[in-house]
Amino acid sequence: MSTVHVQIEINAPPRKVWDTVMDPSRLADWVTIHRSVKLRSEDPREAGASMDQVLQILGVPFKVRWTLVSVVAPRHAEWHGRGPALSRALIRYGLTATPDGTTTFDYVNEFHPPGGPLGTVASRVLVGHVPEREAQESLARLKRVIESA
Repeated sequence: MSTVHVQIEINAPPRKVWDTVMDPSRLADWVTIHRSVKLRSEDPREAGASMDQVLQILGVPFKVRWTLVSVVAPRHAEWHGRGPALSRALIRYGLTATPDGTTTFDYVNEFHPPGGPLGTVASRVLVGHVPEREAQESLARLKRVIESA
């Protein structure tokens, strides 16, 4: 398993950040590895909602089916994903209002490659620090998108 944890301060209230990160149609605005999404649920913001997302890392596209397993608007969301070859992922969003009116956005991504411990080692060799770098760039994009609106 590999875990990426990135945090950023965004000069906007939590509701504005929440509305952006929880809107699947906005993923292309801020997620650097996002390529497309297909909703499988009428309301993608309710627990149990699912969507299929195509992502791309190092030029290789792959599909992940996400299910929203936990949601407390506008503070917390947890998505569980199933990818190729029995890989699994978990993404957590945490939003905290600060006294000065900004939002601290916590992003956690846990990736479980297929193949157990050997798969984890192989994954680290193949992708290295790409997931953390992409997460940092995605959150920087999110900040720019929200603060420039």
